[in-house]
Amino acid sequence: MSDLITPILMPKWGLSMREGTLAAWHVEEGTEISPGDEIMDVETDKIANVVEAADGGLLRRRVGQAGEVYPVRALLGVLAPAEVSDAEVDAYVDAFEMPQAEEEEDTGPAHEYADLGVGRIRYTTREGEGVPVLLIHGFGGDLDNWLFNIDALAEKAPVHALDLPGHGQSVKAVDNPGLGTMVDAVVQLMDHLSIAKAHLVGHSMGGLVSGQVAIDHPGRVASLTLICSAGLGDEINSGYIDGFVGAASRKDLKPVLKNLFADQNLVSRSMVDDLLKYKRLDGVQGFLEALKGNLFAGGRQAAGIAAGLAGFSGPVQVIWGAADAVIPQSHAKVIPGASVTVVEGAGHMVQMENSSRVNELIRDQF
Repeated sequence: MSDLITPILMPKWGLSMREGTLAAWHVEEGTEISPGDEIMDVETDKIANVVEAADGGLLRRRVGQAGEVYPVRALLGVLAPAEVSDAEVDAYVDAFEMPQAEEEEDTGPAHEYADLGVGRIRYTTREGEGVPVLLIHGFGGDLDNWLFNIDALAEKAPVHALDLPGHGQSVKAVDNPGLGTMVDAVVQLMDHLSIAKAHLVGHSMGGLVSGQVAIDHPGRVASLTLICSAGLGDEINSGYIDGFVGAASRKDLKPVLKNLFADQNLVSRSMVDDLLKYKRLDGVQGFLEALKGNLFAGGRQAAGIAAGLAGFSGPVQVIWGAADAVIPQSHAKVIPGASVTVVEGAGHMVQMENSSRVNELIRDQF
């Protein structure tokens, strides 16, 4: 009856993840689990996140032990109906062999690069069928901000995520670090990838960029999903923007990053260190200061998209974390006709704190 047994494996979040710590179980043996139930917490060197059940069934064994480190795809638990005997479950656990990674996943390039008019842009792709999805990160972010979204969205469509100019591993030497340059980068990458039309998903500043692309190039945008978006009102937490740009040490940066999450424990040492490494790259500091001056001068948002989007004919949805400490939740309802979802228990990085809900909402657009 081994065909009735379903394994629960250590997930793989992002191309660089090789192992994770099973921090805690949320379900006991003998619990009937439904797809989407929160079953455990897993921590990586990047971030901690809850693991949701991909399959439903009766939890017969908790193989993984809380506090232990396991490689990706290691067996952590077993689902099986009651008619499967304990002996059969034990035999399955004893005989389990970790699935081998596909060769191209481990040996191929983790990311790709495109030499565009704006400069060299890093991006990553998940193949699929249908109208592509393009994920656009926020101020100071990069394509890894979509760590918990890209693979889930790729179940329904091709997905691409990029580092905007001045961010991640994309070009830093940019003549005009402003909204127009960001819009150009998105459109030029779409041209490079032969994407005629895409579902645009933008977070924070990426929402502003996505909205402006829809205004300037409406025929290229199938739908818009704006997540805690900039550009929908004047107010912004200027302390966060100033603090992020000015931070030069772990001591300075960590309290600033806590503004991003409802659960401030998600701000790990590794997250802080990774951002400090980025900020210390040649050209980044000057770029961020110029971009701040162009988009958030005087502690206010200088560019708006709400009025322009009133004429956009495609579907628009707005997603907001109820505990957003960077951009006021009140901005969520300013676009006429847009659907609005406020996610409780999540902050500005709602796509990371409640990825399953955000993924569900995005997938509903295509």
